[in-house]
Amino acid sequence: MHKGAKLRSLTVGALGLAIMAVSLQGCGHDKPAPEAAVSAKGPRLTVTTSDTPDWQSVSAEVTSQDQSQVLARIPGILASLSVRAGDSVRKGQVLGRIVDSQLTYQSAAYGAQAAAAQAQAAQAKAELDRVKFLAANGVYAKARLEQAEAGASAAAAQTQAARAQQDSVRARAGNGAVIAPATGRVLRADVPAGSPVAPGMVVAVVTSGPVVLRLDLPEALAARVKPGARVRVEGMSAEGSVTRIYPAVQAGQVSADVAIAGLDSSLIGRRVAAQLAAETHRGILVPRTFILTRYGLDYVQVAGKSGAITQVPVQTAPTATDKVVEILSGVKAGDVLVGGA
Repeated sequence: MHKGAKLRSLTVGALGLAIMAVSLQGCGHDKPAPEAAVSAKGPRLTVTTSDTPDWQSVSAEVTSQDQSQVLARIPGILASLSVRAGDSVRKGQVLGRIVDSQLTYQSAAYGAQAAAAQAQAAQAKAELDRVKFLAANGVYAKARLEQAEAGASAAAAQTQAARAQQDSVRARAGNGAVIAPATGRVLRADVPAGSPVAPGMVVAVVTSGPVVLRLDLPEALAARVKPGARVRVEGMSAEGSVTRIYPAVQAGQVSADVAIAGLDSSLIGRRVAAQLAAETHRGILVPRTFILTRYGLDYVQVAGKSGAITQVPVQTAPTATDKVVEILSGVKAGDVLVGGA
């Protein structure tokens, strides 16, 4: 009896070992589940490298190519100023007037002198006519006639001098008109009416020339920028190119003008953020349609030599257009990408 029970125990143990061996053997032949079901359909693209611009963020201002200063030409009081910042003006338009009360007094004084000289000239002419009559009748000698003629000429000259001085004062008073030097838009008109001004003082600033985007570039970046460099404006569907780089350095910055079609003159004075293509590097550019995004991560489908499709995580960066992205890592030149079906 004891011997039979031992035999049954050995049989059960052998059977258990056999079952375990079969289970282990089956596990050895199981294939792991694929990471994700990926479609092999869709357009294909062979990865290549190309020259890609290095975009640098810079500050910019919408302005005109030139700016004209409206200057005071005489000292006095700014009696009136009829424009404000943003108003449109034309060349030669009177924007205000400067009044110098001293010029009024001087004009009145020279006017009185001119009146006195004119009276003296009239008296000298009457004397000359009398001397001419008497000389013709043999009463006065020729010398007396010449003396009368000289006196009349001197009186007439004094009259002309007084009138010229009066006209000069009036011309100076006429320079009190504040004239727009160019056709454009008023950028600044900071001096209020009633303020004293001096010759050469800036009363207002008027735009002149076409509207451009003016960049403020650090010195280190300016050395790498050439005319023709591409520039795009953030928040605006506009792109242009550098047309002029100013040689002067002010406070460690260099100015550059950018021509962009469609800039509105009403935007003059607005500060904007811009992207400047300073240099280029070799990069991988692909259409955005080849990028798959899941849970905040970007992937591409790469076709292997055997035809198998695998999804590879990549690091991307934006470019000048929303339809194309730059792949920074994850694939290399020669890889074949498969677009989404």
